[in-house]
Formats: sequence, C-alpha cells, structure tokens
Amino acid sequence: MAGGAREVLTLQLGHFAGFVGAHWWNQQDAALREAADAKETPGELCPDVLYRAGRTLHFFVEECDYLQGFQVLCDLHDGFSGVGAKAAELLQDEYSGRGIIAWGLLPGPYALGEPRRNIFRLLNTAFGLARLSAHSSLVCPLSLGGSLGLRPEPPVRFPQLHYDAALPFHCSAILATALDTVTAPYRLHSSPVSMVHLAEMLNYSGKKVVTAGATIPFPLVPSQSLPDTLVQLGGATPWTPLSACGDPSGTHCFAQSVVLRGLDRACHTSSQHAPGRPLPSPLHACSTGEEVLALYLQQQQPRARSSAHLLLAPCKVAPPYPRLFSRLRQQGLVPDAAPTGPAVDSIPVLGALCSSSSWNRTLGDLAQELSTLDLRRWASFLDAGVERDDFQELLQELHGLAQCYRAGDGLEA
Repeated sequence: MAGGAREVLTLQLGHFAGFVGAHWWNQQDAALREAADAKETPGELCPDVLYRAGRTLHFFVEECDYLQGFQVLCDLHDGFSGVGAKAAELLQDEYSGRGIIAWGLLPGPYALGEPRRNIFRLLNTAFGLARLSAHSSLVCPLSLGGSLGLRPEPPVRFPQLHYDAALPFHCSAILATALDTVTAPYRLHSSPVSMVHLAEMLNYSGKKVVTAGATIPFPLVPSQSLPDTLVQLGGATPWTPLSACGDPSGTHCFAQSVVLRGLDRACHTSSQHAPGRPLPSPLHACSTGEEVLALYLQQQQPRARSSAHLLLAPCKVAPPYPRLFSRLRQQGLVPDAAPTGPAVDSIPVLGALCSSSSWNRTLGDLAQELSTLDLRRWASFLDAGVERDDFQELLQELHGLAQCYRAGDGLEA
C-alpha cells in the first residue's frame, strides 16, 4: 500500500494469512473504487493498493519513494510462525531503521481431542511470539479464540455479528476488518504518525507485544450522537479483545492507539440539550469528535499514553465479504426496529492497539504450560531443527517478556 509516498510493504505467509489478506485487499480495493467515483475527503485513508507476487523483495523496495516499513502477516499456530520470524530477522538486518510490524494470525477455536496438534500449536505460537518480538518493532497476535494455551476458551462474541467461528472465511473477514482499522494511523494522506512512530509509542520498555481489540460495528443508533453512545458503553472496555488474552477487565493499559471510523460528522458531538439543564456528561461539552474520543479514552485509562484518530471513511463490507450483519442498516448502524432495504455495504468500526498488563499473565501462563511438557514425547518437533537449549531459552524469553508488563511498571501519562 502507498499513500503520499509513505509506502508499506506487506509479506503474507501462511494458509490462514491468505484468508485474512484476501479480505483485507478486497476492503482496500473497494475503498479505492469509491475514491475514484466521489470527492475524497482530505486527510482520510489512502486506499492505494498494489498486490503483486514475487521472489525478490529488493525490486519492490526500489520502487518505493519513501518506505515506512514492513508488515508481516503470518500464521502463528504452525510452521509459518518460524518463516515469519526469519523474515522479520532478515528485514531487520537488511533495512535497519524501518518499521516492522508482525501480525500473528490464528484461526478459530480448536478441539481438546487433538493433543498432538494442540501441542505443536502451543510450541509454534510460543516460539513465534518470542522470535517475532526479538526482530520486529511490534508484534500483535490476532485471533477470535479466547486463549493461546492448551485449554480452549469459547470464541469472542460480537453483539451485532452472526458468525461461525469454525469457518476461516468468517473469522478472517472479522480480523481483516480490525486490521484495516488499527493500521489506519500510518496509512493516512496527511498524518504525522508513521509506522515507526506508532511502534515507538506502544513498545517502550520492551513491551513489543500488544493486544488488538475492535467493536464491529460501532453501536451507534441513528438518533444518538457519539457522546451518547460512549456514555452508554459505561466503564467497561468498549472493544472486543482479539489477541486471545482472555477478559481484559481489571488489566492496566500502558499505551493505546485507537481509531474510530465511519461516523457522519453530524454525529460527532451533541447539540440536542436544553439551555439551562446540566449536560449528561463532560463528553457532551466537547466541540469536536476528536475531543470527545480523546476525553473518553482519558476517562477510561487516565494513566495510559493515548493516541486517537477519528475518520469519516467507513469500513467496506460489500461482497465477497460474508453477510454477518443481518440486523443492521445499509450503513452499518443499529436499527430502532426491524431493518428493511439493501444489505449492509459499509460499517463504522472502533479499533485499538494496546500495550496491556494482560500480557504479564498470558505470557507467564504460556511459559508455565510449556515447562510441563516432556519434549521427548514430541521428537518430531525436535527433528525439525529445534534444540533443547532453544526450548530453555524460549522459556527465559517468555518470562522476561512477561516481566515487562507488570502493572506497576507503566509510564504515567
């Protein structure tokens, strides 16, 4: 993708990564077609997408006017986690100073009745996280599952979506929607935020592994404003977690990048309050949507370093995107009554990347589960080239990463 000579090269590695990438390219291509047919709002997302297959990365790098960095989309649960880690290592060596953001992709839920497959999934995930964090600016697992460990958890729920977690076609579409939203800050036509700047905001003190979350779609009722909707969300985390770290309630956020897209400007602030009456909340006193979102994030996580972007452009969900929005209006808004009319073709989305203390527990639990394994029972994994010393080093790396996310070690805003 390229925008204002701020190119990003994306490597797509793995079977499930192919599903996610296909949906993502389709969504960007839909935005490109619309931009060609209508007046484009200045400062919005640059939808320029060029998909090519090739064997020589240098050729694509040489075509770039200003290369921000690289995105590595790779399966995290199988051997492609190692391929992705090696790719990140080579990119780091060859293009030092460029941003490298790795998206570790995991398909839907798994079954307890497949112990061998689950052990290999656990090992690949752990090695992938550790190696990718060593060679990338930022690493973010993306999954609709509830856990990275051996004990399966139910898939996450979206109140307005009807999806089958066992279908890669459904899961990948949802993850692509989140991916298209959270990567927006460094894909804008005019924005001081680059890939490197975003990574530096989130990865300080060694916190290179971040969580993703999204509200798909953002639950705005046509008769309400953005302040009304945010007040109704209350104090709970407003997005559904997408990094298999469990329930985020009670966790601490050190830094976060939040994007809200697809709301008409008229909805950004509240203008329907009677003179002389107290405002429902401080959010209703804000004069711009950007102020509303920034104040809301400050109220939710007062000690976190936050970056917020409010975009007019919605996320495109026209075919071949699966029909997951049976209860929504065409623009993705929540109906007051039973919806009628055309199928949904675009939706508002709230997406976030967060450096969260939940990784202290998740990485620690991952290391604990690995420490109970007897590798002699899984000789085929060792036959693939993994040494016992590599395994012990992995445990140390996971424990070291987990310590970076202790709740008391955050940098106050």
